[in-house]
Amino acid sequence: MDRPDLERLLEAVRSGELDVAHAASRLASVLPGASGAGGAETVVRVDHHRAVRCGFPEVVFGEGKEPDDLVAIAHEILGQSDVLLVTRVDEVKAARLLAEVPGAIHHRRARAVTVRRGEPGSGRKGIAIVAAGTADVPVAEEARVTAEAMGEAPVAVYDVGVAGLHRLLSQREALQEARVLVVAAGMEGALPSVVGGLVPVPVIALPTSVGYGLSLGGLAAMLAMMNACAPNVTVVNVDNGFGAGYVASLINRTGESDSA
Repeated sequence: MDRPDLERLLEAVRSGELDVAHAASRLASVLPGASGAGGAETVVRVDHHRAVRCGFPEVVFGEGKEPDDLVAIAHEILGQSDVLLVTRVDEVKAARLLAEVPGAIHHRRARAVTVRRGEPGSGRKGIAIVAAGTADVPVAEEARVTAEAMGEAPVAVYDVGVAGLHRLLSQREALQEARVLVVAAGMEGALPSVVGGLVPVPVIALPTSVGYGLSLGGLAAMLAMMNACAPNVTVVNVDNGFGAGYVASLINRTGESDSA
């Protein structure tokens, strides 16, 4: 159950279509679940209430978990949700999820697996995912897949780094149509500042661990982004495509609500 489901349930009670006892039973089922995974020594507790509180079900971080863990968690989430997002999965874990979770899709470059049941919607427009170079695309793709799983229809604008500004300017229309942008860059991390100076909307700077020696695994890019002079730029952690895509979705849905 997510927030729209909750609103429909309460409307049904108010209109008399549903009795209070049945509604109470539905609400009582929205509790943290527990399922064994990876043997008797492992228990996972899924936060089924998160979709009601936050608008999207619990997302699964794949690193550090056994394939058995991921399969059990996926089934537990899908027992009460039509949407699943698993991030940071390698080929072995992805293959296991695809084999045992109906409807699972592997987004190889993003290192993510998703499930979305029911009729696919057209998605909310308004998000642009921008990547400086091809090496930044895996992190940008994690952001794009995350936003897409949350009901967005993000536009990808890739390989438009500051080494050739004409490439970025040729995509200016796509940038200016966006309500919020995620801008991924490594090396010196200059692209978010440039984009921030071209658009009047929030820019989420996404530093990547791409670069030579003293890029320090993305730290140099992150520090440059945090010192951006463009006031509409904010920064997430290094390689955190999931966090950038998630926040972009929250901003986009708020903007659409305000413009309705």
